Amino acid sequence: MNRSGESARAMAEAYDEEAEATGWRGPEVAFCLAAEHIRPGQSILDIGIGTGLGAAPFREAGLVVYGMDVSPEMLDACRTKGFTNLSLHDLTQIPYPFDTESVDHALCIGVLQFFCDLSAVFEETSRILRPGGLFAFVVGDRSDDETRRFVMSAEETGTGHPMTMYRHSVRQIEKWAGCFGFALLGSLPFDVYADRERTRNLPVKCYLVRKTPSDGSAPEGGPGRSTRATP
Repeated sequence: MNRSGESARAMAEAYDEEAEATGWRGPEVAFCLAAEHIRPGQSILDIGIGTGLGAAPFREAGLVVYGMDVSPEMLDACRTKGFTNLSLHDLTQIPYPFDTESVDHALCIGVLQFFCDLSAVFEETSRILRPGGLFAFVVGDRSDDETRRFVMSAEETGTGHPMTMYRHSVRQIEKWAGCFGFALLGSLPFDVYADRERTRNLPVKCYLVRKTPSDGSAPEGGPGRSTRATP
């Protein structure tokens, strides 16, 4: 392995080790919610794939994984794990580099806490998904009387800089889902910890929504169709 490959593998190992140390459960929660609705041979797009942690259980279940991330280093880390269908792209830039109705399902579990407005993500995901497709995603959870915006201190982020993050209420999620043609199938709350000592917990929630066909009928071919994306 060349030096670049060694660096990418080291990054993936460090990132994944940190996720394990802080008790990150996003991948298993998302897969748990989606498992009964997916079939081997279907395709799934991981929006903000990172090192591939979230996509891994879906690949193990036989799905064809496509990934998108703004970081070349993260995509290199994914390649060391055998992911190949990868696109370098910033989520804030519309459109995403995938054809309309080209993917069966979508996943976004470690990104949306950095977005105040999720409209563009919902709109593009709805465009890319085939009718009946699932979208599993994790957001910071909040009650209606809590503020949407919060700041993590430099000590908590471990970067030397404070970081602004966002959380969204059930009402907000239901509104975005409805506006862009999704029906809510389920959700599951859990905690994310800001440090290895797990002294500060951040409530989050994983949602599973389904893109509804325009005529309201069941998706053609059902959940067992074998399909591929066209990035």
